[in-house]
Amino acid sequence: MPALQRRQLVGHDILLARHGNHISTMRVDRAAGRVIAFLDDGSMDSAPNLIAPALRMPDTFRSILREDWKFLTKVTAAGFGLAGLMFAGAVAVAGGGTPQGLTEMLSAFAAYGSY
Repeated sequence: MPALQRRQLVGHDILLARHGNHISTMRVDRAAGRVIAFLDDGSMDSAPNLIAPALRMPDTFRSILREDWKFLTKVTAAGFGLAGLMFAGAVAVAGGGTPQGLTEMLSAFAAYGSY
């Protein structure tokens, strides 16, 4: 399984190579896939953030959440539903017998679990 890695923003490197110390600020425009630099003289320059558009970048934690949030929400809801059913079953078992029978059942279970 590939490890999650931070994505390398090549737009920063391109703009630094073009303008060096003349860059005052930079920001990432994720929608356009570009890095925008504001220069000391007030002008603006941008560079693409990918080497090749078809290049498959490594996954990050955020990209996995952004792509699979619906699936992860369903799995979480199913897990909570199953835990709720198990809790309800445990309450039903605990409330369904006499206190003497419940005590015997729990003590037998505790003796069975300890070696």
